Formats: sequence, C-alpha cells, structure tokens
Amino acid sequence: MPDLDISQVARQTGLPASTLRYYEERGLIRAIGRRGLKRLFDPSIIERLALIALGQAAGFSLSEIAVMFGEADEPRIERGRLLAKADELDQTIRRLTAMRDGLRHAADCPHPRHMDCPKFQRIVNAAARGALSRVQPAPLKPHPTPR
Repeated sequence: MPDLDISQVARQTGLPASTLRYYEERGLIRAIGRRGLKRLFDPSIIERLALIALGQAAGFSLSEIAVMFGEADEPRIERGRLLAKADELDQTIRRLTAMRDGLRHAADCPHPRHMDCPKFQRIVNAAARGALSRVQPAPLKPHPTPR
C-alpha cells in the first residue's frame, strides 16, 4: 500500500490536519517524509490513530497514550495501567450513578422544599464533603523498563 499524505490520512480518519500536526508535535505519530509541502505517513498510521482514539475514549490523556507508544512504533500497553483506568471508571460510574439517583429523587421529591427532605440534605452534605466531586485517578507505580 502506498504512503499516505496528510490530507489522505485526514480524510480516512476524519481528523483535521491540524490535529495530525499536533499529534506529531506531541510525539504520538511520525511522518516518514514529504511530498512537496505535504507530510507523508506510512499506511499503518491509520491503526495507530485508531489506538489513540481508543485510548482517549477510555479516558487516557495524550501524555499517557504517548508513554504507551514509547520510542518504538509498537504500542506497549501495560496491563496495570489498564486495570487502574478500569478502577477509575468504576469510581466514576458509582459517582455518576449516585448523582443521577439524587437528581431523580430531587425531581420526584414529595417535600414542598428540597431542603426539608432528609435524603436531599444527605446529598447536599455529601457534595459539601466533596464526595460527589470528580474522582482523582490513583497514582500509577512506575514499571521497570525491559532490558
């Protein structure tokens, strides 16, 4: 398969060329050359961009994704990082479920004033304690570099 210029990559992936240039600046992708003024990419870039999109959809930052690619072209997806992200998502799901249930209760609450409702007061107190705020991910332990 022939090399792809930046406009072909943009068309195939739906990503604007500016995003591709930004990803290149961040070290997530690498052009293999130029055709005139246009950057050229190996066709495998499409799969790499799909992995980047998957990582972002899972909640990984571009910096975290860049670490997963490292220096090699082959991704090094550490299972520990995946498990930590899954745990973080579980916490987020629990927090969002509690928030959804609280909103539904507030909408259907039989008390004329929400502040007269004991359950609503518990929700307000939980928010004041920060229990409903965004869950911070647990710090990841550094993994030894393979030799």
